[in-house]
Amino acid sequence: MISTQRVIYCLNPTCDRPINPIEERICSNCQTPLVHRYLWATGNFAAKISPETQVTERYEVIQPQIWLDTQPGLPPETLQDLPPVIIPYLKLYQQHLHLPQVYGFVPAGEDAEDILLLENAPIDATGNLYPTITDAWEQATAVRQVYWLWQILQLWQPLAEQKVEQSLLIPHNLRVQGWCVRLVELYPTQSEKLSLRDLAQSWQPWIVSAQPQVAESLQNIVEQMCDRTVNLDNITTQLNTLLLSAAGELPLSLQVAGTTDIGTEPTQNEDTCYPNTNEPYDPLIPRLSMVCDGIGGHQGGEVASQMAVQSLKLQIRALLTEVSEQIEPVAPKLLQEQLEASLRVVNNLICSRNDEQKRQGRERMATTLVMALQLPQPIVTISGWRSDNAHELYLANIGDSRAYWITRNYCQLLTVDDDVAWREVRYGRNLYRQALQRLDATALTQALGTKEADFLRVTIQRFIIDEEGLLLLCSDGLSDNDWVEHAWQDFAIPVLSGELSLTEAVENLIHLANQKNGHDNTSVVLTLCRLAKEYLVPVTSSSPQVEVEIVETEIPELEEPEATLTESSQALLDLDLTAEPIPEPIPTPVKKPRRRKKSPVAKGILFALLVVGGTTLGLLAWWLLSPLTFQQACQKLPQPMQSICP
Repeated sequence: MISTQRVIYCLNPTCDRPINPIEERICSNCQTPLVHRYLWATGNFAAKISPETQVTERYEVIQPQIWLDTQPGLPPETLQDLPPVIIPYLKLYQQHLHLPQVYGFVPAGEDAEDILLLENAPIDATGNLYPTITDAWEQATAVRQVYWLWQILQLWQPLAEQKVEQSLLIPHNLRVQGWCVRLVELYPTQSEKLSLRDLAQSWQPWIVSAQPQVAESLQNIVEQMCDRTVNLDNITTQLNTLLLSAAGELPLSLQVAGTTDIGTEPTQNEDTCYPNTNEPYDPLIPRLSMVCDGIGGHQGGEVASQMAVQSLKLQIRALLTEVSEQIEPVAPKLLQEQLEASLRVVNNLICSRNDEQKRQGRERMATTLVMALQLPQPIVTISGWRSDNAHELYLANIGDSRAYWITRNYCQLLTVDDDVAWREVRYGRNLYRQALQRLDATALTQALGTKEADFLRVTIQRFIIDEEGLLLLCSDGLSDNDWVEHAWQDFAIPVLSGELSLTEAVENLIHLANQKNGHDNTSVVLTLCRLAKEYLVPVTSSSPQVEVEIVETEIPELEEPEATLTESSQALLDLDLTAEPIPEPIPTPVKKPRRRKKSPVAKGILFALLVVGGTTLGLLAWWLLSPLTFQQACQKLPQPMQSICP
């Protein structure tokens, strides 16, 4: 260890003068953005190393246990045999929003354990830990307090499976970045088995100072958690209902804009996004947004991406209608299952087209997908009146198209790419940075249409919108080389400040992608989420009411000509979805005195479809038009027959 010279190296391998002062953000020589990667160094030995020390001539100690990698372009040192302590980090990689990942190791000498370095720790851009929940609790809104507890509850079982749930009981280990609960590190559970009672006891100091609107309900939930016979599903349901009831009191305004661009090098555009420039009016806008990046060349890529968008629009329209008719909130797990089933239907549509065309290997058309659905479930709020929107946002992704949540203060990557590097992490074979050294590191392991749905692994997440921000969906034409992470402040802050329109921001991002990446098509869809009373439409009533105003974006025509399909691709796109009867526009949810029971007709239809020809098409049609009813009917079938359901 030597005294630090406070420099940082440029990532650009061709830069001939890569050394820069540590406070710089852009390389003074080649203008490449400098990466300031702050790491958490675990263990007592690391805690004793004083600030302004340089470790192994590479890592600068900023604060106790917070180190800056001054040579981020070099792979970190790893161990040939991965120790058991890191396996939970690898197995829990899908929880990247909440948990750090292992970056590398630093040998600590014979008298101490090797130092484990963690990236994606809850450290801000200046090298400081985000505040603990305890420090931020009393200033948080009622919605956010419940949301933090909801996230901890959702982490309980996955961490328990890896025997690290102790991590959720240590107050200084629980940090918050805005809405998001983040852990500094994972601690092995010392006792044989922890219970919900232990979790409840760790919550108790917070419940005492919870916001008055939710304090009594939270105290009741905590008391139930202390009962050793408590059912986790029951607690989950109660906490979710309280969360939706608190969120339903907030106003919500959504505005969306999106477009796709061929790029500077490609000869055709295989991307499809929704909504797109000059999109005709659709009641799905702005609740639904999608980006698909087609795979399969000019005879398939653009067809696959368009098939996915067309099919999902039809299915989501039916799902929204079904949900609006429910008196009680539909559970997140069921909604995630419905969305996953929709994606499997799309996968099989594309897969069947491949089989019909006898496409093999790299000739098979497919598409990535990132899809966001703001689901307006009706809910009775904590004040007792009925709201039309509980602020739920469902996010699905397959492949390497990405979603980001961006506020004035931070940019969060919400998705994990389905590629070889992350596959190696998931299987516990390699650290992420180590896996990135593979030549095939960025090759996709998942896409819609390459294989039958049984082989599809879908990631669907649920969020609650409780702050103002931008939801960005994009293809890798923009996200490659981390340009969103480098440039988010340039477009997000002007939009959130009202200085830049949403459509202008979309155009700026397309221009950035073409300027910096250019090698690929680019699709961008931006949704502006606002929470402010001035966006509400007043409702005259004897009891308090809130009605959400959904602002439709008028997207001006761009100079880029509208993309057209090749003749061979157009021949493939003979999907009859556009010819199907389109359900009525999404009705405004209203309180119904009683939910009508489904008649036995549904069961009869299913039985008829099973005993006559055309079963697959009949089931698909029913699923598309009434997914919730379809699943309920499927569940009533004998077990061997349930396999026919999409």
